[in-house]
Amino acid sequence: MTFSIAARSSDGNWWGVAVASRVLAVGRAVPAAAVDVGAIATQAHCNLRYRPRGLELLRAGNSAQATVDALVASDDLRDVRQVGIVDRNGTSATHTGPNCIPWAGGCAGPNYAIQGNLLSGSQVTAAMERAWLAADEREPLGRRLLAVLLAGDRAGGDRRGRQSAALLVVTEEGAYEGGSDEYADLRVDDHLDPVLELSRLYDIRELAFRNADESVALPLEGERLHEAAVLLDRLGYPPERQDSDGVAEALGRWAMDEFLSLRLMPPGQIDPALLDALRSRAGASWAYTN
Repeated sequence: MTFSIAARSSDGNWWGVAVASRVLAVGRAVPAAAVDVGAIATQAHCNLRYRPRGLELLRAGNSAQATVDALVASDDLRDVRQVGIVDRNGTSATHTGPNCIPWAGGCAGPNYAIQGNLLSGSQVTAAMERAWLAADEREPLGRRLLAVLLAGDRAGGDRRGRQSAALLVVTEEGAYEGGSDEYADLRVDDHLDPVLELSRLYDIRELAFRNADESVALPLEGERLHEAAVLLDRLGYPPERQDSDGVAEALGRWAMDEFLSLRLMPPGQIDPALLDALRSRAGASWAYTN
């Protein structure tokens, strides 16, 4: 009833799981991950004990395959279970019980384990694997996982249709608030196109919770300065002055209210992503030049 990928980044600093299904709130059951431990996806007739027990086995130094073997060996319902695991070293393993509802199967390789059941066909996991292998390894793990999930969805996905999707990504001290390794824990519990909706939520997370990169800053001057002033006025934040300082002050007030203050640049500059958000929320055309 589900298709998923458990994965590790090539540099060994990130672990994550992406999953979609024609079932309500798949994210509550399938994914688990821990930094320097591994990532787990448990599905089909889902055994929630696989998550804490699997992480415990991985933390003790067991490989992905040894962990899968131990989990299914102690499970009387192993023939209807499905699980994929990637360990701290990037080795992987996937198990599909012979009585999982067809089409069911999976594939695994360095840093990834892909699996699915009740799918429209084997082309789903094949498309997911192609998407993983074709991606730039330098791309953020969350983006790669979403690309894999979308490839599986558009290749047919769950043969009953769409309902929910989830993404879990961890890295050391990954949480915006601090005190947690959870970089992203996003869930779409009930939606007509949950994978695309999950991607939209991830875009919001990246815009709001990532610091701006000053190396890509644009000068806030000339036509761009005038455009920003017009858009801010449209949104109810009219600059008191039309010079760079006046527009920057209004931009700061708007960004603070929109929870986008991490995207603010030094005076006289603007983050391209913040400018795009300003345009979008003011109803401006994407065709504006940067």
